Amino acid sequence: MTRQKSYHHGDLRQALLDTGLAMLEEGGVEGLTLRKLAARVGVSHAAPEHHFPSLKHLTTAFAVEGFRLFAASMRAAMGTAPQDPAEQLRAALRGYLAFAAARPHLFRLMFTATRLDWDDPALEQPATAAHAVLEEVSLPVARRMKLDTPEGRAAVEQLVWSQIHGHAHLMIDGKLPPEGGAGCEPFAAPLDLASMLLPE
Repeated sequence: MTRQKSYHHGDLRQALLDTGLAMLEEGGVEGLTLRKLAARVGVSHAAPEHHFPSLKHLTTAFAVEGFRLFAASMRAAMGTAPQDPAEQLRAALRGYLAFAAARPHLFRLMFTATRLDWDDPALEQPATAAHAVLEEVSLPVARRMKLDTPEGRAAVEQLVWSQIHGHAHLMIDGKLPPEGGAGCEPFAAPLDLASMLLPE
């Protein structure tokens, strides 16, 4: 019989999140249930429901943490790059790929409409912070292309996002080299996205 663990207030929620995120990367969201999570943590099958009444509540909490880590990955890469628009764009894209490579199942989950509660206010701040990176690195492109209007900026952001998001999915599906490997830049030089959008 599994020994039930005793948790202080708040500890169980974090334990469920940490263990659930590990299980997500092991087998994807399809194999994850609250009952399996409870068994892995070592609590009764009903215990997770006090913090996560449904699996969607749990996966939404995963996404909250995911967007926080996602933005941090891009910001960390940008923090080590020269303060040049093209280099900042390249760095943000490297951070994007690094996150997708490290947490492919979480990455997929974060952009799946049906598995998350997008009306949950907890999602708004971290998702907005991640999107702010895209806005920041796309703005110099819009200005260079004389598209510095709300519509123009949105079009540039869509172009940048579509390219790097597609690259990330091709990478984690094994169709392109992994982030950190040869040819992992979103495109290989001299045809990388930054050189095309922000030529010297």
